Amino acid sequence: MIMDRIALVLSIIGGLNWGSVGLFRFDLVAYLFGGQTSTVSRVVYTLVGLSAIWCISLLFRERDALDDGI
Repeated sequence: MIMDRIALVLSIIGGLNWGSVGLFRFDLVAYLFGGQTSTVSRVVYTLVGLSAIWCISLLFRERDALDDGI
């Protein structure tokens, strides 16, 4: 499903951003979009958070390999 992939990509981006904050004290999202309190940064943070919530559902879904065309 396309929504699953979008959520996964956004969650990976969020994880990489948090990794850079933890390792280097560098927030790439804030740097790119004008600080942590800018509207665009807050939208990005919100989308990443919502995608992480969506990804929780991936843990509890039963999927068959045949459904994915594999």
